Amino acid sequence: MKVLGCTIHLITPKERRQNSNDISGMNHLEAVYSGKNQMWRYLVMIAVVVFAANTIGSVPLLVVYLKAIIQDPSISSEFASNPSNISLLGTGPVEGLILLLVPFLVMFVCFWLLIKPLNERTFMQTVNGTDSFRFKRYFAGALVWLLLSAIYLVAYLGIDPGNFRLNNLTTSLVGLIITTLLLIPFQAGSEELLMRGYLMQGFYRLIPKRWFPLLATSLIFALMHALNPEVKAFGFLTMMPQYFLIGLSFGMATLMDDGIEVAMGAHTANNIFLSVMVTHKSSALQTPSVYEQLIVDPWLEFLGLFLMSVIFLFVLGRKYNWNLRFLYR
Repeated sequence: MKVLGCTIHLITPKERRQNSNDISGMNHLEAVYSGKNQMWRYLVMIAVVVFAANTIGSVPLLVVYLKAIIQDPSISSEFASNPSNISLLGTGPVEGLILLLVPFLVMFVCFWLLIKPLNERTFMQTVNGTDSFRFKRYFAGALVWLLLSAIYLVAYLGIDPGNFRLNNLTTSLVGLIITTLLLIPFQAGSEELLMRGYLMQGFYRLIPKRWFPLLATSLIFALMHALNPEVKAFGFLTMMPQYFLIGLSFGMATLMDDGIEVAMGAHTANNIFLSVMVTHKSSALQTPSVYEQLIVDPWLEFLGLFLMSVIFLFVLGRKYNWNLRFLYR
């Protein structure tokens, strides 16, 4: 097979079984050797789910936008300069969060509908290469990441309490919590399905070395967030290491646990915690959270994220007897 003038040999299932680096008993990446896996199928999948998310998924936002500019045409230019600020359209913060999350729900459903006819693999084969979802893994990943996030916030509050403002202790938190619990699993889940599930399998089909899909999907995951408001506020080279580190950590968990449930749980817990407990003016998640962080030091946040990731992988690695050799075989 030739790509950009270079010949890439796609290893057949028979050749893979004969490969001395094969790891018996693994299912997630190996599921790619079933079904149809031509490169154009992966390109079609990504194009369709992204298109659906930004068209069908954006219909509610478009309706609210049109209603707002009919009432006040000046909103159009203000919103164009700051599209992440949904409150400009006259919505409440919880309603604004819903409008931002609906496209991911559409993306999730679209992927679920397409994976069988396009790749002749089941939805669950993308998750872990089997036919069942490991809920205990999902909730274990969520719980460990949630506890680490809470410990980090409490420690930060103790060290620098002046950097946080108590922002919201009203009953509006109830609506926010319900919204995040219902919709963020689809937002985080769709990203994990595409990155650590679908694309990680696809990259493994091209080059059957586990380090390749790990690095490739971590880089794409980072670039996927390049338009986030945090990047605009702190700079591309400052924020990309954070996103890459998250992708790398969740990717390592996926490879060692032979499935994306742990990563899905941790990703979901991370976004729910940030939405409910702490936000800042440059955050992509503008919510009526309990605390507002006044000054953000991106490199301090990177250090905290690095420590959390190491502890996260260590704790779950001990619990599930993960082996680092799964990363480089």
